[in-house]
Amino acid sequence: MKQQCYIQGTYKVTSIREEDMFVIKQWRNEQMDVLRQNQVLTDKDQLRYFSNVVLPSYSDPATRIILFSFFLNEELIGYGGLTNLDWINKRAEISYLVKTDRSKEANAGQYTADFSAFLKLMKRIAFNDLELNRLYTETFDIRPLHIQVLQDNGFLYEGRMKEHVFINGRFVDSLLHGCIKEYYEHAEG
Repeated sequence: MKQQCYIQGTYKVTSIREEDMFVIKQWRNEQMDVLRQNQVLTDKDQLRYFSNVVLPSYSDPATRIILFSFFLNEELIGYGGLTNLDWINKRAEISYLVKTDRSKEANAGQYTADFSAFLKLMKRIAFNDLELNRLYTETFDIRPLHIQVLQDNGFLYEGRMKEHVFINGRFVDSLLHGCIKEYYEHAEG
């Protein structure tokens, strides 16, 4: 990374902090329906993940994951980053999770502002600093607001995987969205 901190208005991201791991675990456990997580995480699980995946990613030039702590006015409100990094094909998947109370439909305006700022930061880091060509997302089709924010921020709908996940007793589709560097440069131009 070229910088330790990236700022978008009153929002910022920094390399994920060890001190945030347990609150992130709590958010993940509270929002399992929107994640690729099928069991409750324990403190031991979270410590193991941080030790075996996150810490080594800081010094690995070929890392497959770059995670950030996400702040609004210096308050931790979420985390996420670039996952499934493929340096040869210059692409990454965006991962994003915000504190549970900020993710509720009743907070649609706040969620939209938070997620939009996060996407702007990730595009700037991915396309300008890391010289990636493509960002993509997979979203379960139970999140209309999340999908709308993606589309409002330059992510184009690319496809639907029918009945791809089983959530709360039913099969749900996954939607794919993508943004390539050319779209970003044109929009920023």
